[in-house]
Amino acid sequence: MQIETLVVGMLEANCYILIKENTCLVVDPGSEYEKIKKYLDKYHPLGVLITHSHGDHVGALSQLLDDYPVSVYRKSTVQEKKYQVGPFEFQCLFTPGHTEDSISFYMEKEQIMFTGDFVFRGTIGRSDLPSGDMEQMEESIQKLKQYPKDITLYSGHGDETTLSQELLTNPYF
Repeated sequence: MQIETLVVGMLEANCYILIKENTCLVVDPGSEYEKIKKYLDKYHPLGVLITHSHGDHVGALSQLLDDYPVSVYRKSTVQEKKYQVGPFEFQCLFTPGHTEDSISFYMEKEQIMFTGDFVFRGTIGRSDLPSGDMEQMEESIQKLKQYPKDITLYSGHGDETTLSQELLTNPYF
């Protein structure tokens, strides 16, 4: 699988384009739709994965759906289970704390997880915003610790990291 990272908007959110077999999934189309659309015109979009509903992660979603009426996978439309979308397999993991609708997407075969604003390199997302909750964040961290230590975590802002690195260096772990 090829992963293209597009940094979009004033808050420099990561929008990921996941590419397999000339198809793609979009993770968190935050803004700058024209930048995202350049990839969607090259590949056949199959769906959109939304880690949480903050504007910097969903700002371009309605434009995307106007052009590509695909399924949207978000907390309100999924269960904690595995999904198969074309050549993509992923598991939904509810990880509230930053927001009540925070969700992470784990791709076991590739050993990667898209965490949105739940976990960043060296820290975690804010829990003091509306619908944030530090107690839920702590429970989500404990849930994440059950996954393989060598998985790569792709966050909503900044660089990727690994679970093992976070276990060693992140004070919240």
